[in-house]
Amino acid sequence: MSTGLTFLTPPPGLAPEVHFDLQEIEGAAGLFAMTAAGSADGGSRRLYVLDASVYLPDYHPEITDEQRHQLELVTPEDAAVLVVANPTADGTTVNLLAPIVVNLSTGSCAQVILEGQDWPVRAPLEPVAA
Repeated sequence: MSTGLTFLTPPPGLAPEVHFDLQEIEGAAGLFAMTAAGSADGGSRRLYVLDASVYLPDYHPEITDEQRHQLELVTPEDAAVLVVANPTADGTTVNLLAPIVVNLSTGSCAQVILEGQDWPVRAPLEPVAA
């Protein structure tokens, strides 16, 4: 699967980019490379993101009404939640405090800060049961 995403505002550390290509990693359902669309730098502006519904079935962040309105989300089914993955030599962590919420119909998205919720910025990613 490959699709385009358009951020409402540039994601932190990737300004001024707002248009990104989301490419599923072959053989790893729910793992994607998110690369700045038309990147002239050979894809160095790339993040790895995970589909939270695949890797984190107990993760249910709550976004504000304002965030929901900005993304034009009517029901929870209208959205996909992606989390940024940070692979290191010691394992992979995921940012649960600032997920990327995607409107599945429009491809518009935002990296939101979950206010008043106790999610970690660097949560260890546990292996998915087969």
